[in-house]
Amino acid sequence: MSEARKAWMSILSKSPPDQLAEAVATLASMPEHTWLRAPEIGTVMVRGRQGAEGAAFNLGEMTVTRCALRLQDGTVGHAYVPGRDADHAKRAALCDAMMQGPEASQVETRVISPLRSALEDARNAQSAKAAATKVDFFTMVRGEG
Repeated sequence: MSEARKAWMSILSKSPPDQLAEAVATLASMPEHTWLRAPEIGTVMVRGRQGAEGAAFNLGEMTVTRCALRLQDGTVGHAYVPGRDADHAKRAALCDAMMQGPEASQVETRVISPLRSALEDARNAQSAKAAATKVDFFTMVRGEG
């Protein structure tokens, strides 16, 4: 899978379902498709790592919805999204398939770019909120003498 595809699939998955729905609504039309795998809900094991070098461990399970579809031209789109939202998975899979075809520039402009910006804004706001609560600790050296 290309790095570009990994990036847009990440954006589609991480975007709030209502924002994805609004962005997809700006497209001229959605292509006809057939299901290879209708949206289904399951769980995946989330792995964690303490620090940058610690041993990996099983953090817990997370609910996901996945699906796969094929457009009439044969392009296949996949989606794995957090939670139990079949519509979110369907929209993400349709966008994934469209990004591989002639509609890619339209989907990039109307869906992917606005969602990327919204995710970056949310990340920056969260970082700013966390930075506002930062406490600098220091150690005072007490002289014995």
